[in-house]
Amino acid sequence: MRKYIVKILTVLVIANVMGCGNSQQNTHNNSKIDTTANQTLTNKTDLIKQKITPCLWVETKDAKAVADYYLSIFKDGNLKEHRKYKNPPEAGGGDFETAIIEIADMELSILAAGPFFKFNESVSFVINCKDQAEVDYYWTALTANGGEESSCGWCKDKYGLSWQVVPVEYFTLINSDDPKIRDKAMKNTLKQKKLILSELK
Repeated sequence: MRKYIVKILTVLVIANVMGCGNSQQNTHNNSKIDTTANQTLTNKTDLIKQKITPCLWVETKDAKAVADYYLSIFKDGNLKEHRKYKNPPEAGGGDFETAIIEIADMELSILAAGPFFKFNESVSFVINCKDQAEVDYYWTALTANGGEESSCGWCKDKYGLSWQVVPVEYFTLINSDDPKIRDKAMKNTLKQKKLILSELK
């Protein structure tokens, strides 16, 4: 049990500082870090653009595959960094990977360290869609290849991460000053899996 806890804490500590060091230091021959990145970092702040960066711990150990998956869905995204790590013997050994991607102008940190934790619906990402066509696109992409439909605009991707795929007009409907519009939108929401805007109006 103690070895398990030490291993988890080591992964968390390294994940917390990933990308903070100079890239030349991280690829030094004596380092335990094997780094590949698509850009050269000149200082510690080059990589960090947000005050808060969501970190996703996925059950796989292939961070690059996870990054490629999300970048295949969010077409305007990019891979900012991919790193491979080896745990020291005192932490129980084992390999894990990290990646940093940018999708929809938001940075996400990916920690691929194996099956220690699972996602659940207590945390989700909302995709604010401009129209029904965009809702259809993201819903189809996220629920394909092992993803899962839920209800009221919620779904899960193949890694189990929850998403809310919502047309922005939906918020106008459910917050309308007209109770008939508001009640119809709320009532029909409960009948839907993917949100169909025309049926909510």
